[in-house]
Amino acid sequence: MTFGTSSLDFSILPFTEGVNPPVTKPNPAFLTDITEQGMRNLLDRFYMGLYESPIKEIFPQDKEAMKIAGQHSADFFIQICGGPAYFNQNRGAPQMRGRHAPFRITPNARLHWLVTFEEALQPIIKNKLSSEENIQSFWNYLNVFSQWMVNSKD
Repeated sequence: MTFGTSSLDFSILPFTEGVNPPVTKPNPAFLTDITEQGMRNLLDRFYMGLYESPIKEIFPQDKEAMKIAGQHSADFFIQICGGPAYFNQNRGAPQMRGRHAPFRITPNARLHWLVTFEEALQPIIKNKLSSEENIQSFWNYLNVFSQWMVNSKD
C-alpha cells in the first residue's frame, strides 16, 4: 500500500430525484483488511459523529440507543462486504429503503451523512488499515447507496 500521495476521491455524486443508480457492493477485501471489529469500530465512530451532527434529529436521541443502532448498521455493512449475514439473522432482510422510509432523509441530510462517514474513515486511512482501492470501493458504495435512501425534498 502506498499512501504518500493519496488517490482517494471522496467527491459526492450529485443527487437527482427519481434516479437510483446501480449499486456495486464494496470489495470484500475491505472487510478482510479492517476485520469485523474494525467495521464495528468504524460504525461506532460514524454513529457517534451523527449523534453530534446537524442531522442528529433523525437518529436516536439516547447515546446508548445510538450505539445499538450503530452496531445494527455494522451488522449490515459486515454482511454487504461479504462477511457473515448478521443483519439477516438478527433483523431480517435489509430492505433499507423501507427501513428508512419513516425518516425524512433529504439530499442535504445525505451530504451530512456522507461527510460524517468520511470523517469516520480517517483512522483507517491514517493507520493504513486497508488499501486505497478497497477504501475507495467502500466509499463508492456509500456514495450510491446514500442516493437510494433520500426520500424527501429539502
